[in-house]
Amino acid sequence: MKRAMYFLDQKDMPTHWYNIQADLPEPLPPPLHPGTKKPLTPDDLTPLFPMELIMQEVSTERWIEIPEEVQDVYRTWRPTVLHRAYRLEKALDTPAKIFYKYEGTSQAGSHKPNTAVAQAYYNKQEGIKRMTTETGAGQWGSALAMGCAFFGLELKVYMVRISYDQKPYRRILMETWGASCVPSPSPDTKAGRDMLEKWPDCPGSLGLAISEAVEDAVTRDDTHYSLGSVLNHVLLHQTIVGEETRKQMEMADAYPDIIVGCIGGGSNFAGQFLPWIRDKISGEKPDLRIICVEPESCPSVTRGIYAYDFGDSAATAPIVKMYTLGHGFIPPPIHAGGLRYHGMAPIICHLHRLGLVEAVAVHQTAVFEAGVKFARTEGIITGPEPCHDLKVTIDEALKCKESGEAKTILIAHSGHGHFDLAAYDRYLSGQLEDYAYPEDEVKKAQAELPEV
Repeated sequence: MKRAMYFLDQKDMPTHWYNIQADLPEPLPPPLHPGTKKPLTPDDLTPLFPMELIMQEVSTERWIEIPEEVQDVYRTWRPTVLHRAYRLEKALDTPAKIFYKYEGTSQAGSHKPNTAVAQAYYNKQEGIKRMTTETGAGQWGSALAMGCAFFGLELKVYMVRISYDQKPYRRILMETWGASCVPSPSPDTKAGRDMLEKWPDCPGSLGLAISEAVEDAVTRDDTHYSLGSVLNHVLLHQTIVGEETRKQMEMADAYPDIIVGCIGGGSNFAGQFLPWIRDKISGEKPDLRIICVEPESCPSVTRGIYAYDFGDSAATAPIVKMYTLGHGFIPPPIHAGGLRYHGMAPIICHLHRLGLVEAVAVHQTAVFEAGVKFARTEGIITGPEPCHDLKVTIDEALKCKESGEAKTILIAHSGHGHFDLAAYDRYLSGQLEDYAYPEDEVKKAQAELPEV
């Protein structure tokens, strides 16, 4: 009988996160202070983050132990299952072997709790009472709301307005876990009020929501800020996904030729591929392909420039070296709400610059077409974000059909789309439109890059 699912026992769940910074061929360019433009020091970050997370941000230790209290919460949904997509393979008539690591079984329905629980724990340990954050599609906000509920912390979430309007059930989810959620731009911060005065109907952006959440945090002594992607410590916490997958692929007696995942800020896909890329860096698996997929409407890696830029719209967050569309970028109201950030995780950008990972951009109608095919073969209704992986995976599997190669493809499947059915409805009714971000708008936003 064909085995379609690979389970790990809880006793085999990884007890350490993997830190890619120990194995990078070249160190990351240092983040800079938004005011002085000089390299950040740990003290510069203490108004925003607990010291343990700051130390993880700059650590070059290869393995960082997961606290037992965090492991205890992880065990409420981890380890997650690795699936072999036999039905999709059959529908494509491909010799490719397709596996997907499914993170949609967490209480929040995505990979985001892997870092949300850890961040809530470290803030609680430092005596913080309240946290602030931003969220795009709502997956991060709901995950952090869950994490804060586990550790008794208050949370305020600034949700990108277009997603706040499109996805009311995500807001209700956050509020059920005890968080407060407001649309961004909001009248609650100077950054929000300034934007509303300039553009009353602004659909919002992740960069703007970050500005509001950071402003809120630094004006209160009992509050810290939390980010759900981009930063090194966030990617670190997600590596439990890839470490589990390595064990499960051994059970399947398989090793990936291609790993595919979506990127917005980069945390989910990095959590899967970082534990594998060390084999490529070491020379053990030099031909391993790692394909990062982003929307054509927010093409930070494929059309952005590699430069120092602010992490937020109001230019108050640290300046980092990344592929960027410019911190003033306001994305179109596409349905892949979690993939609308103007930049990208510095680690992913660094690896791309070194030629260790690839990047492609795809349109949203083809993305939903792939999501529907996956739903009708594998049964899972996928979030708009990981549907990007499915589109490119199908393309690669069809290439195998043409060539006759039985390549092994691994998908980083970040979560379900149960709160995204309105987007599926628009696709199924023929109302969903493709949108490529205009080149002149890209150049306009990039003209605002800081002088470093």
